Amino acid sequence: MGRTVKRHSLTAWIFLGMAVGVALGIWAPSFAQRLSPLSNVFLRLIRSIIAPLLFGTLVSGMAGAGDLKRMGRIGLKALIYFEVVTTLALFVGLGVVNLLRPGEGVPIRPPGGAAAATVLPQTQTSFSSILDNVFPASIVDAMARNDVLQVVVFSFLFGAACAAIGGKAAPVVSFAAALAEVMFRYTRYVMYLAPLGVGAAIAVTVGSKGAAVLFGLGKLIAAMYLALALFVIGVLGAVIVLFRIPFSSFFRAVREPFAIAFSTASSEAALPVALENMERFGVPKHIVGFVLPTGYSFNLDGTTLYLSLASLFIAQAAGIRLTIGEQFFMLLTLMLTSKGVAGVPRAALVILAGTVATFRLPVEGVSILLGVDALLDMARTSVNVLGNCLASAVVARWEGYLEPRA
Repeated sequence: MGRTVKRHSLTAWIFLGMAVGVALGIWAPSFAQRLSPLSNVFLRLIRSIIAPLLFGTLVSGMAGAGDLKRMGRIGLKALIYFEVVTTLALFVGLGVVNLLRPGEGVPIRPPGGAAAATVLPQTQTSFSSILDNVFPASIVDAMARNDVLQVVVFSFLFGAACAAIGGKAAPVVSFAAALAEVMFRYTRYVMYLAPLGVGAAIAVTVGSKGAAVLFGLGKLIAAMYLALALFVIGVLGAVIVLFRIPFSSFFRAVREPFAIAFSTASSEAALPVALENMERFGVPKHIVGFVLPTGYSFNLDGTTLYLSLASLFIAQAAGIRLTIGEQFFMLLTLMLTSKGVAGVPRAALVILAGTVATFRLPVEGVSILLGVDALLDMARTSVNVLGNCLASAVVARWEGYLEPRA
């Protein structure tokens, strides 16, 4: 009972921190912008949790599951679910942008001149580059860079080896289980800083961007938030009903990581809390430890929705009409290129820039989105985290292991 009260009070403090951050950003923007060190300290502490927590959770969970065929089945079900839901996200974004047409009347002109169009990091997405990003050359290097997917792949294979060896690996498995428990306690200590960290993060965002951006591209922001709301209610809500996920218990489990992801615009910041809360919700350790972090590369619901909406927004702003066939081909391209780009800085904008160039849309249109990308990133990141939490619950239910706890 005491732990429940503490968790609820921490969530309330996080929302209070967000409200104070918004107020500071609006009424004291110069002071708000100086709070970035506080936000950075919190995010750095959170990132220090991710690699050891994933390793400990996944290795102990894999060894505990003991059945490699079962883990292969879990992986296949997770990938099927990821593909179906992200495809639906693309179609929701496509429907909303065609209905509201937020790009009409927006001039294609980089706010900082021609040079502003070149500020995005460049990357070439191919099957070879995706494979390079999946398999680690060094687990130490992958952990140092917090490359979630590479850490998951190594931990999965390491855990499979421990399960195959059996009793001889008992000391290693015990260490991994103890490491996971220690990191969960470490997470709890770091989360005491969450109200300050998320408040500072949102204060910096509002203080640096100002309320003016809400008017210049207000229709785009409204369309994005509406599309995400429709996706959460219509698609994720239907999934909750279809797989009989207890709504009230699930809501209590995801509200804290959702709030952290929204305020910090960082999926990494929400991952440790999401892992702990979903395990407490009733998802077995070997499922949540594999499905949730893997979804960070293959189940980016909010990001894929944004990509379809933003691509058509640029076409509308440029006065270019795309046929239904061209739009569907663009969706197919986005579906393929958005996979396996975890760890790329501003990955959504990178993929967007490559897509608009492929379809001969003006790349300068991406520069228009830079001014409001922080506000859009907060929304899409929080939906990414929400979608991955739900994915772990769905796969657990699909496997017959979900035992929600009050």
